[in-house]
Amino acid sequence: MIDPEGIETLCSDMEVDHTDVRILMLAWKMKAEKQGYFILEEWRRGLKALRADTINKLKKALPELEKEVKRPSTFVDFYSYAFRYCLTEEKQKSIDIESICELLDLVLGSQFHAQVNLFIQYLKTQNDYKVINMDQWMGFYRFCNEISFPELSNYDPNLAWPLILDNFVEWLKAKQS
Repeated sequence: MIDPEGIETLCSDMEVDHTDVRILMLAWKMKAEKQGYFILEEWRRGLKALRADTINKLKKALPELEKEVKRPSTFVDFYSYAFRYCLTEEKQKSIDIESICELLDLVLGSQFHAQVNLFIQYLKTQNDYKVINMDQWMGFYRFCNEISFPELSNYDPNLAWPLILDNFVEWLKAKQS
């Protein structure tokens, strides 16, 4: 098993920061179950899929892995994996706001910069939610893909959006006026 210290060493050897989104992509490719750890089976699975048997080949595989993850068909799987991967306790079903803000920025920040920044701002100022669950997490991704931003003209609160997104839209509209 590779533990958090080992992963930091791996990152150092690959010249990648341990907080780089590509490390999360690597964990996704390995189907790693526990944050900060790669067991032998996961490691083998990931390296075989990436056709990498050396650090150099692994480094060279990262851009291809990034391209793979950025494909819309693959990204949804990666996005939901990122949430599950951050559930560190058994039976845990939600993630605290502070961690969610970091994860959102890491996973969606480059793709939906404005939406993510404003949602993080909202999350940090509101008092109704202490945690985010998978439904809310996936709902925000759907929101980013489907709702015209920043005008929000096609947002319909009567559709099945998580309540937190209705509240976010109200907050945005109040902020805009």
